[in-house]
Amino acid sequence: MPIDDAPSRLAEIREKIARAARLAGREPESVELIAVSKTQDAAAIRPLIQAGQRVFGENRVQEAAAKWPELRETSPGIALHLVGQLQSNKAEEAVALFDAIHSVDRSSLVSALADAMAKTGRRPACFVQVNIGDEPQKGGCLVADLPGLLAEARAADLPVAGLMCIPPAEVEPAPYFALLAKLARDSGCSALSMGMSSDFETAVNIGATHVRVGTALFGTRVK
Repeated sequence: MPIDDAPSRLAEIREKIARAARLAGREPESVELIAVSKTQDAAAIRPLIQAGQRVFGENRVQEAAAKWPELRETSPGIALHLVGQLQSNKAEEAVALFDAIHSVDRSSLVSALADAMAKTGRRPACFVQVNIGDEPQKGGCLVADLPGLLAEARAADLPVAGLMCIPPAEVEPAPYFALLAKLARDSGCSALSMGMSSDFETAVNIGATHVRVGTALFGTRVK
């Protein structure tokens, strides 16, 4: 996708989010668009920043650390969200760099994040990732393990914002989004990180507060 297309794609996606929110009886401002910029270089990211986008998502700590400090120097108000899996030994670096972490999915990571927050004094918002389709190749805690993991995270004083999921590919996502929304209600979580390029409108209709859109903004990812 040509770089020049980025602002128009951003406007189109924002309009789709707003329309889906209104149809669900929600305010468009209740949905945060996370522009997933993993594998994208600064030249691809800057047009979106210039068009007003301020929230970006990355999959890997090292990749984000390599490109975002310079971008942030020239673009105040950027918020970075880690939307990929996080190794416990990268917890301190992640806490120092990111404003939100969407992949809290196990006890060891809860402990590592709690230690990192105590050490750095930074407290990024945390989303507990749920393996909503019970898929062995995906991260996330099992649905049955969610109450226990949430209890651990809260006991460790992590700033738990809500829940996150990635539904199984090539199936109707709505039932999985609805299940995550129910789990959030039952567990007292207010934020829902769900919905990507192919299904963010469905996610917004079901209650997503954060949608993670990459391909629809940037085009097919560079390998």
